Amino acid sequence: MIDAMDVRIEPADVTDLHQVLEDHARYWGERDLRALHVTALVQEFGSTCLVARADDGIRGYLFGFVTPDHTGYVHLIATRDDARGTGLGRDLYTAFIEAAGRQGAVRLKAITSVTNEGSIAFHRTLGFDARTVEDYDGPARPRVVFTRELRPTR
Repeated sequence: MIDAMDVRIEPADVTDLHQVLEDHARYWGERDLRALHVTALVQEFGSTCLVARADDGIRGYLFGFVTPDHTGYVHLIATRDDARGTGLGRDLYTAFIEAAGRQGAVRLKAITSVTNEGSIAFHRTLGFDARTVEDYDGPARPRVVFTRELRPTR
């Protein structure tokens, strides 16, 4: 059983990225998404690339950044197979919103494939609007685009 109390969410570094890639199947199952794990994201946007660390390793992570138009873009979010359903994904998003907000983010954005029902349901529970955009990732490659405005913190 996973205990959320012993998890620390903190900025990721390249060593964390390598650990996630070594344990890739525990986060993504049969889907091979290693090519999306870009080292430059962690190198250049470390304060918004986060890991949920515990004594038994990295239980989850979220890699994101803030765009020049003040959008907090979530590139990847994953929880380890034994940490699913614990609220860790929500906790990672909360930490990202705080980090992105410190950099001026006023909205959030993420994308997924049109067949990723789990991601679509998860993002909807977090208050995202979801719309399918045809050819988003190239010809005949539609994606579901999630957007959500952030409330001002002042």
